Formats: sequence, C-alpha cells, structure tokens
Amino acid sequence: MAGEWGSKKKAVIAGVASILLVAAIIAVAIGTTKSDNSGGSGGIPDVESTTKAVDAICAPTQYKETCQNSLVGANTTDPKKLIETAIDVTVKSIGGVLEKSSLLKEVANDPMTKGAFEVCKEVLEKAVDDLRRSVDKVGEFDAAKAKEYIGDLRTWLSAVVTNQETCVDAFENTTGDTGEKMKNLLKTARELSSNGLAMVTDISEAVGSLPLEHADGSRKLLSEEEEGFVNRRLLEATTLSLKPTIEVAKDGSGKFKSINEALATLPKKNNESFIVIHIKAGVYNENIDIPKGLNKLVFVGDGPKSTIITGDKSMAGGVQTYYTATLAVNGQDFLAKDIGVENTAGPNGNQSLAVRVSGDRAIFYNVVMDGYQDTLCADTHRQFYRNCTISGTVDFVFGNGLALFQDCTFVVRKPGPKQACMVTAQGRSDANSNSAIIIQNGHFKADPALLAAQPPVTSFLGRPWKEMARTIIMQSDIEGFINPTGWAPWVGNVGLDTCYYVEHNNRGPGAKTTGRAKWKGIRHLTPEQVQSWTGRAVYGGDGWIAKSGVPYAPTMMQV
Repeated sequence: MAGEWGSKKKAVIAGVASILLVAAIIAVAIGTTKSDNSGGSGGIPDVESTTKAVDAICAPTQYKETCQNSLVGANTTDPKKLIETAIDVTVKSIGGVLEKSSLLKEVANDPMTKGAFEVCKEVLEKAVDDLRRSVDKVGEFDAAKAKEYIGDLRTWLSAVVTNQETCVDAFENTTGDTGEKMKNLLKTARELSSNGLAMVTDISEAVGSLPLEHADGSRKLLSEEEEGFVNRRLLEATTLSLKPTIEVAKDGSGKFKSINEALATLPKKNNESFIVIHIKAGVYNENIDIPKGLNKLVFVGDGPKSTIITGDKSMAGGVQTYYTATLAVNGQDFLAKDIGVENTAGPNGNQSLAVRVSGDRAIFYNVVMDGYQDTLCADTHRQFYRNCTISGTVDFVFGNGLALFQDCTFVVRKPGPKQACMVTAQGRSDANSNSAIIIQNGHFKADPALLAAQPPVTSFLGRPWKEMARTIIMQSDIEGFINPTGWAPWVGNVGLDTCYYVEHNNRGPGAKTTGRAKWKGIRHLTPEQVQSWTGRAVYGGDGWIAKSGVPYAPTMMQV
C-alpha cells in the first residue's frame, strides 16, 4: 500500500486542494463582494487556462454553475492561490454580512428575531473557522494519515453545512420576512457546501482512505492492512492524565466557588496541554458556555448524582433554542466525566437543552443529562458518549454531528398533554454529510411516570428532523413501551423515502421489527454491513478516544 500511496500523492493533493477551494468560497458566497485578485506574482494566466482550471475544479460538483460563477475573475490556475484569494475575500465580506445583520436586527421588534441574528453571527463565524483550518490542512498532507486527513475535512465541511442550516432554522419562530431574506442570502453558500462535501466523498473513494459506501448507504470495511495500522496507532496512544489543574467547590474548599469563575481565568485560546477542572460535589446553578478556541478542557466531577450543573433556559421563556443549553461546548477536544447536567424548564418549556455539543472530538463518560424536549443537541463534528444516561420527552437526542453512543441509557419521561415521545431526531440534510446518530448496546427505558400516564403516551425510537436523517441502533435493549412502528414521521412524508434508519441485532420486547414502519428509508443490513457503522469505521481516525482513557469498543461490542 505504501507504494500505491506514493504514486497517488500528487493526485490526492490536487484533489484535496480542489475540495478546499470549494469549501473556502462557501463563506465568500455569504458576502456580496467578489475578488479582483489576479493570482499572485507569477503572472496572469491566459483565459483558456483559467477556464480549464475552473472547469476541472467544478466538474464533480452538483451545482456547477454556482461554482463557476464564484470563480469569475480569479485569473489563476493554482488551486492554492485560488484558495488564498477566496479566503482573503471571505475575511472582508463576512464582516459586511454581519454588519448588515446588525442593521436588520435594529429594526426587528421581535426579541426572538434579534436572537436569531445572534445565532447566525455565531454559527457563520464557526463556519469560517472550519474553512480556515481546512485551508491550513493543505500543507500538512501525509499519505500515511490520509484516512484521518480526509476524515477531518469531511467532518469540518459537514459542520459548515450544519451551521448554515442552524442559521436558517433560528428564524422558524420569528415574525416578519427576515428569515426568508437570510435563507435567500445563504442559497449560494448552501449549494457550494453541498459541492464541497461531494468532492470530499469523491476523493475519499479515489484514494480509498475512507470506507466506501455501498448502494444502500452502508460502508465497506477497512482492509486488513488499514485495520493493523489503526490498531498500532491505538496501542501507541498516550492516556490523558486527569490530575486536576483547577478545583471548583461550592462549599468554598476549592480555589473557585463557581465553574464560570474558573473559566474566566483561562486563556481564550488553548491548543497546548489539557486543562483539568475538578468540580467537587455540589449543585451549580449556572449556564456554562465553553467558547471556541478554548480547547483541551476537561471537567471531572464527583459523580453524576453529586456534581450537578443546573439551568432552566427555554424557548418558551423567550430564549433561542441554541442558547438554552445549561452546558454548551464549542471548543475542541472536550472531555466530561462523572457529572450531571440538567435543564429544569419542564415539559412546558418547549425546546430546552441540557447540553449542546458543537466542538470536534468531544467525549462524555458517565455523564447524566436530564431534560424534557431537546435534552441533548449533538450539534456538529465528532462526538463519543460512553456509559451516559440521557432523559427526555420529545426529540431529546437530536442534531447533525457524528455521534456514537456506547452503553448509554435513554430514559423516556412523561411529556406534556397530547405530546408523543421521540428519542432521536437526526438532522442530516446533505447526502454526503458524514453525520449520524449511532447507538450501540444502548438501553431504552421508560420512566415510571410515563408508564402510569393516562391516556397512555406513544413513544418512538425517533423521527426524521431533516430529509436525510440517519440513525443506527444496534446491539441494544429496547423495552416494550416503544410503539411497534418504531419510527414516527416528522411532517407529512418529509424524509420517509430519503432517511437512513437501521435496527440490527437488538433485544427486548420493543426490538421486534415485524410491525415497523415500511418507509423506503428503513434499511436492513447484513452483519458485515452494520459493522461499518462502528467507531473505527466511521470516525476517520479514533486515536483521540483511545488517548482519553475512556472505555471504547472500536468494533462490535460483546453484549
């Protein structure tokens, strides 16, 4: 394989550069200006050469005209210079978009509309950050790490798509036409996002660095040589030390009495060593927002029933769903262990998050998350949950990240009047996104109050929040309270043909599939195919989990 990698290296670099070009101009499309950069000191290439370069870059995309129009006047055939030009324009144009948003916000009388603009500002800035680090990745290409390399790119570009969707979704409960205006403004950007993801998938197939997808959407397994390489990397991983850097104690026995006080002393950006905060037993009534840039942060509690972070922000209380989280994680490489997090807004609070995870490579181990509607937002990027308990009512595990749950318990609570319960609501909207909710050896249980409710409450494994929703439940124990149809529709027929729902080798009275919904999106995979949804196959490199010291099964589990 090493020789094969060497022969393909130049082609791979060129292909990745093309991917990143499309990714970079996503943010350009958010703005209204165009670059007049001539392509650098190497001279202006002839029109024919430039046209051929642009055509080649745009060839694999779904929205070719959008791609070509975005490169009018680029005057260079060098993919890297095209990327740099696009990023330069992005930096200038994104500020103009945010200024326009501020002006619109001033004339908006609806507080929820103002909140929607704040959400857009934050998530679009995150999209630009993902694009910038994608560009930085160009110079780091190492054929031996191609799987991880392309896994990063696909994850980051999937997050760009999600963040644009989040911006548009934020206007759903607002007045006036500002939401429609924002949707139109982002139309080209969303098309380019789709193009970029398509190119990532195309390149991953060309170099064989990611598991390829079968016609039914499942993935081919890694070769024995690739498996051996991953195993060696896992064995070489250095386990993270959880020795506290800072101690927080409600009773005053630590340096800080609140978590936010401790966070205020930390650098705004951290990419060096891990910062471990020991949060001693106590109830901490505060909303925690870990900003992007504050990476490698660890929260260690004294147990999920002893160390509890609590909040009660809700959509019903006038707060945008995105900002209701008691704990919001935006930094990379976050780890939480032995902690409880809750949102106490109750069944009448509507959307009320306990946890939102937007940072890449986040890990939760022995964490209890309690809420009602929308308890856990697995928002973007790669996430891993082990031995966690999540309780809720409506769509209480939702989002568009690549989230794997192992040995986790899902407790369905009694909802508000006339409400049904859905455990999952996955938000994949692009066929090339790598996102999914994967539940392995999960435990689906009913709270006693749910079982005692009169009239009885109907409960489902999930429903398709977006058209391409993807959820895999395997090796799990499902109690009999789950409705025999298993899955509920969202609105009308949306997503019923295009979703991707898999149940495999589950157990318990609620696991019988004979009465399941008959949608085209319900898939039946072979044992070989379903193994392609285990952690080792989906993450594009899982050494970050091994280094954490958290228990992890990279393949099928022993149950």
